[in-house]
Amino acid sequence: MESYPHKIDFYLLIPFYNNLPGLLHSLQSVQYDADKYKVVIVDDGSDQPITLDELYKHIPHHISVEIIQLPCNKGITTALNTGLQWILKQDNARYIARLDCGDSCTPERFYRQVAFLQQNPQVNLVGSWCIFKDYTTNVAFRYITPTRHKKIKRGMHFRNIFIHPTVMWRCDAIKDNELYPYTFPDAEDYGFFYQLMQKGESAIIPEYLVTCEINHKGISLSSRKKQLKSRIKVVKEYGRNRVLRYLGVFKLRLLLIIPYNLVFAVKRTLYGV
Repeated sequence: MESYPHKIDFYLLIPFYNNLPGLLHSLQSVQYDADKYKVVIVDDGSDQPITLDELYKHIPHHISVEIIQLPCNKGITTALNTGLQWILKQDNARYIARLDCGDSCTPERFYRQVAFLQQNPQVNLVGSWCIFKDYTTNVAFRYITPTRHKKIKRGMHFRNIFIHPTVMWRCDAIKDNELYPYTFPDAEDYGFFYQLMQKGESAIIPEYLVTCEINHKGISLSSRKKQLKSRIKVVKEYGRNRVLRYLGVFKLRLLLIIPYNLVFAVKRTLYGV
């Protein structure tokens, strides 16, 4: 079991842009000891900047929230890095967790992840399985991945094993100059997780601890081709196994020419809830 002098267990980092209902939905799902975590919201130049007064109309006042306002829309990579830099300067937490507006956590998510990292000091990065759900149609499917580091390393050549809103990692695994990379537009998390995996082991908790909203206006769908091209760059740069790197790039290039509706239909058939 680890022993830390830090005051809180983790910061929960949430980027925000013009989505107050989604933010409230996410915050209302978070459960943890109130004095052991803090929420950091980075408002990426929203048309109506979010305020604490507005938030506390809808969430319990015991939740500690820090809002960082960016003067104009800079994009998610800048928003995330701004939040990370602020968190690292505080130097008072063990871990950093992520959540996106519109996504929700099970009551046990953060308890499970904090306990896992405390009990496994060799692990820098932990995620979980999740459910993807379209709240308009109620269509949902499971996202299942390998759970152990060796198989995760292999699987990362073909897809991002770590769904961004499911992760938690150690603060001391990163430094100010080791933030989300700007060189992989719409796949900055893929590159970032690869960086973390170079410094220690990774793991996935085989439980559905997060439900991720399928947002047809979101980055992953509206910028799918740009994201796939960035993912190809990530695999080329970080993939260590030559054969797996080649196969992974081949798969991603194939996805560039397959319509997303077909991909979604296959996922729904194979992994539908």
